[in-house]
Amino acid sequence: MASWNALSPSIVEYFEGEDFYRCGYCKNESGSRSHGMWAHSMTVRDYQDLIDRGWRRSGKYVYKPVMNQTCCPQYTIRCHPLEFQPSKSHKKVLKKMLKFLVKGEVSKGNCEDEPMDSAMEDAVTGDFALINKLDIKCDLKTLGDDLKESLKSEEKKKEKTSKKEDSKELINSQAIEEKLGSGEPSHSIKVHVVPKPGKGADLSKPPCRKAKEIRKERKRLKLMQQNPDGAFESFQAQGQTPSLFPSKTKSNQPKSLEDLIFESLPENASHKLEFTRFLCSSPLEAENPPNGPECGYGSFHQQYWLDGKIIAVGVIDILPHCVSSVYLYYDPGYSFLSLGVYSALREIAFARQLHEQTSQLCYYYMGFYIHSCAKMKYKGQYRPSDLLCPETYVWVPIEQCLSSLENSKYCRFNQDPEAVDEGRSKEPDRLQVFYKKAIMPYGVYKKHQKDPSEDATVQQYASLVGQACSERMLLFRN
Repeated sequence: MASWNALSPSIVEYFEGEDFYRCGYCKNESGSRSHGMWAHSMTVRDYQDLIDRGWRRSGKYVYKPVMNQTCCPQYTIRCHPLEFQPSKSHKKVLKKMLKFLVKGEVSKGNCEDEPMDSAMEDAVTGDFALINKLDIKCDLKTLGDDLKESLKSEEKKKEKTSKKEDSKELINSQAIEEKLGSGEPSHSIKVHVVPKPGKGADLSKPPCRKAKEIRKERKRLKLMQQNPDGAFESFQAQGQTPSLFPSKTKSNQPKSLEDLIFESLPENASHKLEFTRFLCSSPLEAENPPNGPECGYGSFHQQYWLDGKIIAVGVIDILPHCVSSVYLYYDPGYSFLSLGVYSALREIAFARQLHEQTSQLCYYYMGFYIHSCAKMKYKGQYRPSDLLCPETYVWVPIEQCLSSLENSKYCRFNQDPEAVDEGRSKEPDRLQVFYKKAIMPYGVYKKHQKDPSEDATVQQYASLVGQACSERMLLFRN
């Protein structure tokens, strides 16, 4: 990883004007419009600021929808992981996964009542025309073929020693790391299992209670029924709190996201699900500052391994203030597990873990929310969440935006009519230009240029990226 004090600046190549291409959501042949630029390299700080102004990356191509003109406006959405509580449909997905792992049972019927199953459709299929236009090579098909081939060659279950299993996992991890162009591996995250007899308490069962404690509880209940006030005073005098069946009350408390994801599995579970995380190739510069998360910042592949075989790969960006979901590739043979929803919940839990290491990282970005597309409205179910105002770039709770979106595809969420874009470009001459291997302010560069149309292009670029990014990033000119 690059050291914190030796980071190279972002270098971008802006494409003049707007791109018109086929919309992957409403299928309009030329209705989707966006601005775009190619990121030769980019710091996580710059990309954080860009996505907070409505930009999004697809590989090294970074684009920003022209919100008031595109057929399906795409609003940047972020979730608050620290306050997130899984909904009933989210719990259903987690319980379905647990049931499959423990008993090997597959839920019957369809999943129409659940959110869309693949974040990949948003990030890749929705922009496929754009990707084809730029001639960007997407390895989704290659990865899918590799997964199918791997699954076809799966051997029948047989007993192996833990040493052999560890060795096999290491070999598989290194092989897939090379295929996906990832970097150095981090620790493996494994599902918790019940300890063997004599090796510790079984946390999946309620704690044992002595007969004496049970008798006291019964007496407490009896006194409460006869004289609630007197019983309260009596037990307070003994230094005991007046609770009725505390074990039952505890079990009735709603489970946290971590409780549902890291549910203990029995030793004889039918399947074993594991996770590994690797740095992967992207325009983002990997950074590891002293006050950042242990894994550092940058782009990562999160690999989902089922019984030693990879079934899904999630691509995420870890940025100064958030975990940003990019893509999800998965084997369609396991779509019954709702891997899109499951991976999103795991990424939210991961964002919580990173927040414990660095307090400023406290959001989970889910890409774009498209209210006009029924299949993409599922992201609004991860709450609390905010949408980005496309004019002033302030965050507004999604509940305050929905009524406006019902009336119009394009909306300004900031209700203050006097509010403006505080991060707008105010001094374009301070914009940094990279020209003939030299770095210079745009005010110096334009004195040597005679093409009047270039000034309009640079002014447009500056207005879209904002003053802060225009001064840090290098705009490539040839």
